[in-house]
Amino acid sequence: MSPLEIVIIFVAAMLAGALNSVAGGGSFLSYPALVFSGVPLINANTTSTIALWPGTVASVGAYRKEIAEEQGRLWPLLIASLLGGTIGALILLRTPQNTFAKLLPFLLLLATLLFAFGKRVSERVRATVSKASLPESTLRGGVIVLQFVIALYGGFFGGGIGMMMLAAYSLLGMDNIHRMNGLKTLMATIINGAAVVIFVINGSIYWPQALVMVGGAIIGGYTGATYAQRINPQRVRQFVILVGFAMTIIFFVRTYLPS
Repeated sequence: MSPLEIVIIFVAAMLAGALNSVAGGGSFLSYPALVFSGVPLINANTTSTIALWPGTVASVGAYRKEIAEEQGRLWPLLIASLLGGTIGALILLRTPQNTFAKLLPFLLLLATLLFAFGKRVSERVRATVSKASLPESTLRGGVIVLQFVIALYGGFFGGGIGMMMLAAYSLLGMDNIHRMNGLKTLMATIINGAAVVIFVINGSIYWPQALVMVGGAIIGGYTGATYAQRINPQRVRQFVILVGFAMTIIFFVRTYLPS
């Protein structure tokens, strides 16, 4: 890595950590920074995952009480997250770089749309399911299946899984956002943790870049959490959505309109 590349990925990770502590969407910065610094697309995905994972782990502690209050729902979701995250990571590592390059713009677009409109989709889905008056056992089974699918996607790419999980949990009638965020954070930690183990065993991590980004993400996460109460979350979300769409356009042009 050149000194300039070190600075770029460190700053990107610092901003990503800060964004994740306030509104989420940090991977929209960390992943492109790795790609533009010369890391292959799949390895950039694996390296970004491990770089931002410690921040997610640390966030679980803040939701200890809320997670404890949801023990009745915990284990089926944990198992689905573990299995899905593992399988998704294995699929990623068996995907050719060229195939992933063609999928990437669409994955970024999906993640951006989920981040932008996930809350509205969640509310409409919940209203529709409420009108259907499905048995609770059916809803629980459906949410477990959804959790597995979300984890599968999360192990493969991961952008937007937070909004997907909030939408899924709303189907269970959950309306306490703190409990929902607690479950979401724990499951994201399990999904990404399973993927991280697979990536490390496979040797697909670019460790120099990962270590630089871990340092930046920790600093950014701490700073973001410290000043979170002074920051307008809506403005942060707007910034993340703007970055997401910008990255989507850049990768569409880069992939399908080569110079």
